[in-house]
Amino acid sequence: MFTRFLEYIGTKVLAALYFVGDVMLLFVGAIRQMPKKLRPRHIMHQMSHLGVDTLPIVSLTLLFTGMVMTLQMAGEMIKFGAESTVGGIVAIAVGRELGPVLVGVVAAGRTGSAMTAEISTMKVTEQIDALRVMATNPLGYLVVPRMIACMIMVPLLTVYGNLIGVLGGWVVALKYFGISSYVYWHSIEQFADGADFYAGLIKAMVFGLVIATVGCYYGMRAPAGAEGVGTATTRSVVASIVVIFMLNVILSWMLY
Repeated sequence: MFTRFLEYIGTKVLAALYFVGDVMLLFVGAIRQMPKKLRPRHIMHQMSHLGVDTLPIVSLTLLFTGMVMTLQMAGEMIKFGAESTVGGIVAIAVGRELGPVLVGVVAAGRTGSAMTAEISTMKVTEQIDALRVMATNPLGYLVVPRMIACMIMVPLLTVYGNLIGVLGGWVVALKYFGISSYVYWHSIEQFADGADFYAGLIKAMVFGLVIATVGCYYGMRAPAGAEGVGTATTRSVVASIVVIFMLNVILSWMLY
C-alpha cells in the first residue's frame, strides 16, 4: 500500500517535471524564432482577436470588483473616521493585485481557450504538418505572434481594468456612502504611487506570456480527434490559471 502511494507521488512529480520541461522547450524555441522573421500583420490580427474582444468581460469583471470592494470596506472605514483612505485602498488593491490577476484569469479563460482551440484544430486537421512541409517553422508562424500579442494586450487590458475598477469604487463611494469625489480622488493621490501600478503591469506582462505559451503548448500537443480539441482547451485554461496564481505569489514577493 505504501509502495503504491510512493509510486503515485513519483508519477505525478515526473509528469509535472515533464510538463515544465516541455513548455520551456517550446518557449525557448519560440524565443529563438523571434529575431528571424516577425509578422506585423499577424501580430496585429492577434492583438485585435485576443485583446479587443476581451474588453467587455474585463469591463464587467473589474467594474463589479471595484464596486464590491468599496461596499465591503467603505462602511468599516467610515466607522473609524477613515473615509479619506477609501480611494487609496481601492486603487492600491486593484493596481497591485486584483487588476493584473483578474485580467490574467479572464484572458486565460477567453483568450487562452480560443488560442488552444484554434491551434489544436490545426493540428488535428494536419495544417501544422503542412506548414512543416512548406519549410515554415510552426513556432515562428503560430506561437511568436500570439506571444507578442498577449505580452502587449494583457498589460493594456490591465491598465483599462484598473481604471474601470477605480471608477466602480468611486460610484459606490459617492452614491451609496456619500463620500465626496474630491476626498476619493485625493486619497488616491495621497496613498497610491506609480510603483503600485507599474509593478502590476510587470505582472500582467508575465501573465500574458504564460497564457500564450501554455495555450500554444496544449494546442500543439492536442490528442487526435475532435475530443482532443476539447481536452486540450480545458487543460490549457486550468493550467494557465494555476500558473498565474503561483507566479503571482513569487512576483508579489519580488516586486513588493
